[in-house]
Amino acid sequence: MRHKCKAHVRWNDLDAFGHVNNANYLTYVQESRADFTWWSRKRAGEKPLLADMVVARAEVDFLEPIYEGGFDLDVEIWVTKIGNASFDLAYQMSSNGNIHANAKTVQVAVSMETKKSRPLNDIEREYLGRYLEA
Repeated sequence: MRHKCKAHVRWNDLDAFGHVNNANYLTYVQESRADFTWWSRKRAGEKPLLADMVVARAEVDFLEPIYEGGFDLDVEIWVTKIGNASFDLAYQMSSNGNIHANAKTVQVAVSMETKKSRPLNDIEREYLGRYLEA
């Protein structure tokens, strides 16, 4: 199963080359990840999860430029790996059937008290497991 959400492409995301600047794709990834773990759960009346995580790694493959702003990008998110204290997410960003970019991130759960990694709990593992694709 994949989580589906939208990320808004703003007019000021365009750079001097007339396309969305590469750095903005990580903002779309961040906003989509927040929807996956926080906002979609709140909308469903569930407790948000994993507010205490950090991104340890991020990579983006740019496939087709975006030449305009002012619209919502379709984003699909799924889990590719669940570790002891970390998990990997994959993202696909598209519009009108065109895939603009694929991304991957590695998140690490962090104890807010110690500021060190902590094991994922059973509730987090169960939630992430729903979206696990090998």
